Amino acid sequence: MNYSYDPLKIKDRGKDQMRFELGDTFVDGGADTCALADEEYEGMLAGIADNAMAWKKAKLSVLKAILFKMSYQVDTKIDALQYNFGGRAERWKKLYEDLKAEVGKTASVPVIDTEITEKPPYFYTGMNSNKGTF
Repeated sequence: MNYSYDPLKIKDRGKDQMRFELGDTFVDGGADTCALADEEYEGMLAGIADNAMAWKKAKLSVLKAILFKMSYQVDTKIDALQYNFGGRAERWKKLYEDLKAEVGKTASVPVIDTEITEKPPYFYTGMNSNKGTF
């Protein structure tokens, strides 16, 4: 797995921009310091539409994947040595909740086109009656 970040590409709508927006830019430690690998970012960003809402939804999916991955890491204390992974996961969770609320606000209810609603209904009462038989 690769762990790379190029700050010159943060406007290219790719893994580098996503890493920048999520603060997952310290790649020197590889899997120990990065939330996801390059291949995971690229796989989740493949084929998204080029608009702001699609980017936010992809970011939400990436955050969900990060939260699932972080859920297996626990706080550890051995004598004076202590690892606190809970704080890191809480930061990701807050970011996820904020983005989820933002995406939820902008989601709209689909509206039926007036061209469809102004036409008479296709089905109507008595349409199967054969007037020629009476």
